[in-house]
Amino acid sequence: MILENHETGTLKDHGHLKPHEIPEDVYFMDICRVVGEKGTCDRGRSGCVIVKDGQIISTGYVDAPLGSPKCDEVGHQIWTITKENGETSQHCMRNCCAELNAIANATHQEDNLKGATLYTKMTPCYVRRCVHLIVSCGIKRVVCEKRYHDAALSEEVLKNAGIELVYLEKGIQEY
Repeated sequence: MILENHETGTLKDHGHLKPHEIPEDVYFMDICRVVGEKGTCDRGRSGCVIVKDGQIISTGYVDAPLGSPKCDEVGHQIWTITKENGETSQHCMRNCCAELNAIANATHQEDNLKGATLYTKMTPCYVRRCVHLIVSCGIKRVVCEKRYHDAALSEEVLKNAGIELVYLEKGIQEY
């Protein structure tokens, strides 16, 4: 199920609310954006927050693997992917996506990801297999700020797995 601009409203439209009145999805997406500011690839400083039973159990942001050089320090490692239909897309392969880091961080804890909600800046990617890992670890719901420009395959994987996909804002995430 894909929901766009559902009952929570837009992210930038809650300044008039008291803190306890902010809808849960908007609250956790705000935290997700702050986590993303730590990202080390200026092509997409994304964050990710995983929530279970209303509690944050893990966070992650775009970053190179431990001990590897970071994009902000040495530049990007761009790969061009050509799809079956001939369209191409470019991806920085030097870093790990925010979703991968959040899931990896959660595995260092005793918390189980089954049934959790994952908050992320944009639709989890298909090329780097973030969406497959999300399905495999039992996450039940994915809330995105915006749609990734190449989201169709990821949306199909999530739909086939029965995972709810929510977009809080209309439009495509540009970077």
